[in-house]
This record gives sequence, structure tokens and C-alpha cells, in this order.
Amino acid sequence: MSLRVGMVSLGCAKNQVDAERMLYKIREAGYQLVGDAALSDIVIINTCGFIESAKQEAIDTILEFAALKNEGRIKKIVVTGCLAERYREEVAKLIPEADAVVGIGCNGDIVSILEKISQDDGETVQAFGEKEKLSLTDDRLQTTLSFFAYLKIAEGCDNCCSYCAIPSIRGKFRSVPMEELVSEAEKLVRNGVRELIVIAQDTTRYGTDIYGNPMLPELLKKLCEIDELKWIRVLYCYPERVTDELLEVMASEDKIVKYMDLPIQHCDGEILRRMNRSGDEASLRKLVARIREKVPGIILRTTIMTGFPGETEKQFERLAEFINDMEFDRLGCFAFSPEEDTPAAGMEGQLEDDVKEHRAEVIMDQQMLITVRKNSELIGKTIEVVTESFDRYGECYFGRSAADAPEIDGKIFFTSPEKRQVPGKFVKIKITDMMDYDLIGEVADESSK
Repeated sequence: MSLRVGMVSLGCAKNQVDAERMLYKIREAGYQLVGDAALSDIVIINTCGFIESAKQEAIDTILEFAALKNEGRIKKIVVTGCLAERYREEVAKLIPEADAVVGIGCNGDIVSILEKISQDDGETVQAFGEKEKLSLTDDRLQTTLSFFAYLKIAEGCDNCCSYCAIPSIRGKFRSVPMEELVSEAEKLVRNGVRELIVIAQDTTRYGTDIYGNPMLPELLKKLCEIDELKWIRVLYCYPERVTDELLEVMASEDKIVKYMDLPIQHCDGEILRRMNRSGDEASLRKLVARIREKVPGIILRTTIMTGFPGETEKQFERLAEFINDMEFDRLGCFAFSPEEDTPAAGMEGQLEDDVKEHRAEVIMDQQMLITVRKNSELIGKTIEVVTESFDRYGECYFGRSAADAPEIDGKIFFTSPEKRQVPGKFVKIKITDMMDYDLIGEVADESSK
């Protein structure tokens, strides 16, 4: 009987695509994949190592499976992903239950690594290859709901923000050739995908390394030519690289949902300079106004960081005022986390954790008021929703609108006279109520698209 392999993938969607490529190789090699990793013989923990909370989640997950291994319920533990890449020897030394610690550059060797640890020689396998040589176009075993998938258009990052360890973990920015991305997208659509979510550490930099110019607009136009594809969503756009050409494509192409993830981090020019980012409050205000002018009705999501070293009370108050004025549709706020080997970790003016966390809470409380007001304006309106599943507890269906990215934004819960709404079906929902970040409604038109 073949060994059972389970995987727990943590962190971002970019990490999830890596997991899907490994799972495909494992399945093709004849291993039995199981959905519940606790029931496997070998568990692969694909970790995140971006910020302190993500690292702690990864460590806690590893320790959970280490306890299962000590109880004899699983046989082997493999640690992959960003934590493994970033803390190579430390993971192997501090977690002796790990049978293999695999860096990102060796994701493609996952099958041979499984074969090696299956021989049970007792030594921890450590595999760390050149991540810049890792293939970015291998086949995948899709782990998302069948009707949507992530399309990772590049790996690594060259922005080198002073607080971020991603360039050291993931390497230099590397775009995937356009024809390979279109081919991958076509294959996903043939398998039932109707929504593609375009991701990279910085999608707006796409193509600069291999074509000499930013080519995201051109890529999006080619993706729009794929029949049966309904929604294309773009995440992680770097503010200074949002061009008029990109906005014109987003405005003119029906398949591109009017949604942009625009992580600005802060509005104070001095803090942005020390973050090794460009811009200031005036330029960001102009950018937001330009985006909304050129793409009417666009949903803007952003990410904010509080408590960056040296952030004064006045700078924080200015940030809060900026957020209040801009009225972003979606917003995530994180307290600064000093990451080893980043310039920001050694800067003067480090703030106490409680100060950083309190400021983040203030921003999120403020954003909640904005969200409640915006959601209340939708009551009585009819919007298109893609069905995801049925909530047995609430005895209703739920899904997302074009204004909501999976796993990070809200949901729409709705009732339907039809006994079974199929996941992936697009339905018209009349909004009748709201609940924090989520909306509540009922089917208004059963015709699918």
C-alpha cells in the first residue's frame, strides 16, 4: 500500500501555489494524498515566515504534528516553505521531530526527499537549492474551490522595503513568460476555473525583468481573450507603478473585476522614506483620486502598518485622518514586526508592542465604521454573487461578489428557494441586511451566467 501524504499550507496564496505544484508531483509519483493531514503517514508543513505572528503559527503547527508523531499517529514530518528557507539549520536543530527541512529551491525535489526519509535512516534531511532556478511553471493540483484559482505571474521581489524579509527568502524578482502564463490559465479554465486571481509579490512589476517594460496590462488583455473565463482579479499592486495604461485596461475589459489591492503601508513621507518606499500623503491622495476617476466604482483594498520605528503620535494621527478621508473599501492593518536581518529591525525609535498594537486597533475600529456605512448603502440593491457553499449552521448559502477576494474579504450569506445551489454558480442576490463585514440577502434571479 502506498504511503499516505497530507499537507498543511500556511500563509499567502503565493505559498499555496507552491504547495499545489508539490502536491501534483507527489500524486504523480504514486503516493496517496489525504485531506486530513493528521491521518497521513507523512505530513508536509508548508510554512510562512514573513512576520512574527506567521512564524509563530508555523511553529505551533509543526509542534502539533510533532506531538502526533511522538504518539505514533504519523511517521514523518517535512517542513517546507518560507520558515524552512529562512531558518534552515535552526529548524532542524530546534525541532528534532522534523525528518526533512526543505528550502524553496528544492520544492521540485519533494518526491526524492519523501523517498529518502521513507528509508528511515534516522537523520534529518536538509535540502536547500538555488531558488532562482526553481521552475515556476510546473503542473499543479488545484486546492482551491474548483471555480477559482491563483495565477502566480512572478516570484521574488526587488522592492527591498526596509521592514521586509521577502527578498532574502524568495530571491530576486522573476517573471513567468507571458505565453506560459496564458497556457496555464487556459488549462485552469478547461478544468472549470471561472475566476483567475493574478498574484505576485508585486504584480505591477511584471515583465520588467524579461521584457524591459511593465507588461501587466498586456498580460491582462491576453487573459481576457480566454473563453469561459468570467472574472479576473488583480492583487498586490505597488502604488508607484500603477500606470494609466493599467487603469485603462481595468476600466475597459469587462472580465477584469473593478478591484485593486494597493498596499500603501503608510501616508507619512518620512516614514515611507525610511521604509524604502516612495511617495507621501499628497501623492497618495492624488493616486487614489486618479484610480477612482479612471475606474469608476472600483473597490480599493489596502494594507497599513502601524508602529514603524520612530512613528510619532502626530504621524499616526495623520495616518488615521488619511484613512478616514480615503474611505478604502477594504483594509488590513498590522503592527510593525522587527524581522531579523532587515534594516528596520535595527533602526532607532523602536516602539513598545502595546503601543503598536493599540494603534493598529484604532485603525481597524475606524475602518469598521467605514465598512458598516458602505455595507449599509448596499441594502436593497441587487448584486452578482458566485456561490461557494452551504452553511449548515446558518441554514443558508454563501458566496462572494466581485468586490470580495477569497479568504481575505467578506462574504454574502443568502437564502434560496432552490434546494441546491451549485458551487461556482453565479446568481443575483438582493441584499437585505448586513453583519459586520458580511452581507445578507436572498436570491433575486435564479438565472446563472
